[in-house]
Amino acid sequence: MAKKTCFERAIFFSWYCSIGDCKYCYMSTQQKPGNGNNGKIARRTTESLLAELILCKKLGWKIGFVSGGHNAYKTEDFRELLKKMKAISGEKFWVNIGPLTRTELLEFKPYTEGVVGSIETINPEIHDFVCPSKPVAPFEKMFVEAKKLGLKRAMTIILGLGETLDDYGILSKFIRKHSITKIHFYGLNPQKGTIFEGSKPPTAGYQAEWIRKTRKEFPKMDIQCGIWLDRPGYVSVLLKAGADSISKFPALKRFGSKEAKMIETEAKKAGRKFMGTLTKMPSIDVDKEIKKLKFDDELKGMIKVKLEGYIRMMQR
Repeated sequence: MAKKTCFERAIFFSWYCSIGDCKYCYMSTQQKPGNGNNGKIARRTTESLLAELILCKKLGWKIGFVSGGHNAYKTEDFRELLKKMKAISGEKFWVNIGPLTRTELLEFKPYTEGVVGSIETINPEIHDFVCPSKPVAPFEKMFVEAKKLGLKRAMTIILGLGETLDDYGILSKFIRKHSITKIHFYGLNPQKGTIFEGSKPPTAGYQAEWIRKTRKEFPKMDIQCGIWLDRPGYVSVLLKAGADSISKFPALKRFGSKEAKMIETEAKKAGRKFMGTLTKMPSIDVDKEIKKLKFDDELKGMIKVKLEGYIRMMQR
């Protein structure tokens, strides 16, 4: 029987960030907090997030994590959002919204499987340069508190920021120190206006080697490989190296595209059975899906409008 793989969708609730100076991120090129952007403006509506979650469930996509700009939500508001999302999915979520305090972890725990630390690069000198206002220490403190509360720990790594394979030993020690059980390996996506504009993204072989080393040392690790729209051809190489799932692909906007078809083909090429679909729209009875929801009629009506809009976009 072929080993399975799937697409993991990250649910992003905003494109606002109170940090805003990570040198690889497009947010560093945007208007800074305090200059007319209070974060709420950049937040997506609750109905759009819930409609997207319904779609993910129907398409067989897993949720990689719930994320967004740092401090875009107040604690109580984010807790309420997670509560609504769990009511739809029936599952708890990985949360990736920056370093959380013990108080926040306790607030989110009923709806949270684990926490994700956006470590980005494990080389300390490179980290200090590319993420000057996002130190690793607060994430480590979060991991310690999360472990005490029985929450799982995960981390993200962006390859291509200047690290080398010689840095793998640092990653290995970090994983062991915090009992990391899931890791997301992304490749740099050079953004216009950043210092990485014009840089070459890491090759499939380089990204695969990080995955291969991690898989060899940590055979039970949940490893996710992030690929962008221009890299569907990486998939078979990354899966063969030991990745469990695929992410980062803009699956809603590019549903059924040649790139989406290539991802499914590449999974098969790697000897994997692709769970869910990026190419074939299932029949979705919108009224039936909305009727299932235990929300007030106003919210249900808004979710219906958004869900129908997503379906129309994907069927174009």
